[in-house]
Amino acid sequence: MHVVADGAVAPEDDFILPFLLDAPELHGRLVRLGPAIDEIIRRHDYPVHVGRLLAEALTLTALLSAALKFEGVFTFQTKGDGPVSLLVCDATESGALRGYAKVDHARIPEGAASETPVSDLLGEGYLALTVDQGDEMDRYQGIVELDGQTLEECVHHYFRQSQQFQAAVKIAVAGGGTSPWRSGAMMLQRLPADEEAIEAEEKNEAWQRAMVVLADSDPSQFYQVEASPFDLLYDLFEQDGVRVFESKAARAECRCSKSRVELVLASLSDEEIEDLKVDGKITVTCEFCNREIAVDEIDLAVLRKA
Repeated sequence: MHVVADGAVAPEDDFILPFLLDAPELHGRLVRLGPAIDEIIRRHDYPVHVGRLLAEALTLTALLSAALKFEGVFTFQTKGDGPVSLLVCDATESGALRGYAKVDHARIPEGAASETPVSDLLGEGYLALTVDQGDEMDRYQGIVELDGQTLEECVHHYFRQSQQFQAAVKIAVAGGGTSPWRSGAMMLQRLPADEEAIEAEEKNEAWQRAMVVLADSDPSQFYQVEASPFDLLYDLFEQDGVRVFESKAARAECRCSKSRVELVLASLSDEEIEDLKVDGKITVTCEFCNREIAVDEIDLAVLRKA
């Protein structure tokens, strides 16, 4: 059975599409990103290896954040001793995405970006997934060591270590150079079920069947605009049937602002502020969007009086 929820329209690009398999307790998300990740990545002069890595991380951020119920910010972060020592992406509950990488360009390995193991870029370190819902709520964070040749494998390692997630993902990225960046991914998640309502054997069979479908799928279809997401899901899960719900838009959006910079400067001493001045003003560059924010003498005088 194939069902489209009321109001659900087949989106073309930059979306997160939730779906539910008629097989018991199996939820899914399909993500397709194009202009959003291309804008984020091209704000920086990253080598193609790093651009591809950031595209994957942004896609996983959109995918994983959509599987959670929260109001705030979901952060996907890796930290290691490789040439990409820090990789940070985050998403809000409304679909705003941003991300950046801290790169030692001299240490980036040669060879095709698609064939470079993630361990050659990130080195040894950890993957952290964080949900921050503000000062009034406890922050959730899960941390595991980086284990895998791709970010996809690293996330699967996280799933294996987590007691809250039984899930699988598949991701594909294209672009770089003169071609715009595009990506697509799918996640299937098995939720706890009422043991009295369904036999464990039937649940396991449905889950294994879904895993085979995901493994055999062509992930390049996930990011191709020509492929209708509804038709794609119907074709993949024809045996079990699928219910498709209203999609959520994803977009490139940074949360940096002059007021945030001024808030930080207000906590500094006069001596510290003087040390930061160049030609009478303080200029801060946002690591996420590369935007320069200038605070001049007039702004600083107002801060001192506040």
